[in-house]
Amino acid sequence: MIKFFLMVNKQGQTRLSRYYEHVEINKRAMLEAEVIRSCLSRSKDECSFVEYKDFKLVYRQYAALFIVVGIDQTENEIAVYELIHNFVEVLDKYFSRVSELDIMFNLDRVHIILDEMVLNGCIVETNRNRILAPLFVLDKVAEG
Repeated sequence: MIKFFLMVNKQGQTRLSRYYEHVEINKRAMLEAEVIRSCLSRSKDECSFVEYKDFKLVYRQYAALFIVVGIDQTENEIAVYELIHNFVEVLDKYFSRVSELDIMFNLDRVHIILDEMVLNGCIVETNRNRILAPLFVLDKVAEG
């Protein structure tokens, strides 16, 4: 099961966070700081899977953004690694070459995309067209 999903820039600023288990607000900040520090300090040659406390971290870097997913011991790391890639491809398709600014100014849309892909910590959809269908409907309603 996925415990949390973070999107962070190289300066360590969280751009997106979604938790699938209850974590108190003050503990979230500490958790995010530790997780970000452990992922940002690794070189590109090192593995993208990190053992951290009672769960594993799967992360991937895209330009200036890191996507970090915390999973429990039962989740498949490769599947989550591919989920991260699929998530970025969906963002690219919707935003036409997604950037950090797209994420910052369209955070509601990014959350909708993530919610279409992951429900209660379980991967439920990977088809790009089905993931983006609700957003295209929202865009049509906003236009007309």
